Amino acid sequence: MKNLLLTTCLMGMFTHSVYAGGMEDDPLVTKFMIDQFETRITNGNNPLVLEAQGWIGKDLNKFWFKIDSEWLDSHNEELELQALYSRAIAPFWDFQIGWRHDVKPKPERDWLAIGVEGLAPYWFEVDTALFIGESGQSNFRFEAEYEWMFTQKLVLSPEFEINFHSKNDEKTGTGSGLSDTQLGLRLRYEVKREFAPYIGINWNKKYGNTADYAREEDEDTDDVQFVVGLRAWF
Repeated sequence: MKNLLLTTCLMGMFTHSVYAGGMEDDPLVTKFMIDQFETRITNGNNPLVLEAQGWIGKDLNKFWFKIDSEWLDSHNEELELQALYSRAIAPFWDFQIGWRHDVKPKPERDWLAIGVEGLAPYWFEVDTALFIGESGQSNFRFEAEYEWMFTQKLVLSPEFEINFHSKNDEKTGTGSGLSDTQLGLRLRYEVKREFAPYIGINWNKKYGNTADYAREEDEDTDDVQFVVGLRAWF
């Protein structure tokens, strides 16, 4: 499955090379962005979270990678990696297809990733994807973010994420149907556009069988966390 997905990404990246490569005003560009690098302060142990993404490519075709990781007591508790081919399909919108690999929690899982990412009306940043796994398992994820500019440097950013799963996966503690939501509110100060420390609050809630699996492991199903972190891009 991994070979098929990687081949799909590579073929897609070069599909438009004849046209894009011939345009003098279409240079190769790169970007790496740390969306969240933060500690989340809870009643128990405080996790360290990293959410980052980057891309390399030209105007229409790019290669994207995304990472989502959580550390607790110096141990990696969650790690998700994505490698995607991205194609511009409309102003401010990209279609993406590729491979998602869950390293943690065990056992490892591989998924075909299909989604769109872009800027919705009223300037909402949207990232939505369908992940198709083995044995009929699938995961639909929707993420949205908005930015309120209080001043040229002070920005308030509400964020929302929701996950649905098609089947129970007891080994990873994931239940079918609505599995979890996450709401966040972060206030950052842009020392410069590329570097911004922030503070905020994060609320996680698990539902249905996902919540039942969490209770069996004596884990919280509803958790409010204060966060302190850094946002940066290069």
